[in-house]
Amino acid sequence: MINEIKKDAQERMQKSLESLVHAFSRIRTGQAHPSVLGGVMVPYYGADTPLNQVANVTVKDSRTLQIVAFERNMLSAVDKAIQSSGLGLNPTNLGELLLVTMPALTEETRKGFTKQARDAAEDGRVAVRNIRRDALSQLKDLVKEKEISEDEERRAADDIQKLTDKFVGEIEVAVKQKEADLMAV
Repeated sequence: MINEIKKDAQERMQKSLESLVHAFSRIRTGQAHPSVLGGVMVPYYGADTPLNQVANVTVKDSRTLQIVAFERNMLSAVDKAIQSSGLGLNPTNLGELLLVTMPALTEETRKGFTKQARDAAEDGRVAVRNIRRDALSQLKDLVKEKEISEDEERRAADDIQKLTDKFVGEIEVAVKQKEADLMAV
């Protein structure tokens, strides 16, 4: 019973960390990376479709993405979708492919993206702490129902706290790495 609670808490905390890493991938640095366009939706035969399902996105060089649509007539729709995505990117249409040059980040935009990263990290820490609270609540319920002793509850609570500290530490490492990436010129 206790092991199931610990395992569930660990799995949920791991998912929170993965969610944070996914959120960080959406915050662009000055480097070109296909994940920057991960949230772009393209109208494709009446349905909004993710960009990676209608076009191939590759890195041409450190500041340029190359996009080749699977269907040539989709190129203009992909172009419009990127422009209207709110990412501040302006593709260049070369007839057969699009080139998206990543603009250099100004000091102001770097600070804004750093603030976004810190906010996402705080959301991750809150999620991990909420998972800890839920697990401790489940342990208290087991004590009330006399399924486990108070000593077992205390040991399990210590284990859950160690797990929480581990994941909060991983979040700290991830946010420091993202800030370093953002502030690198």
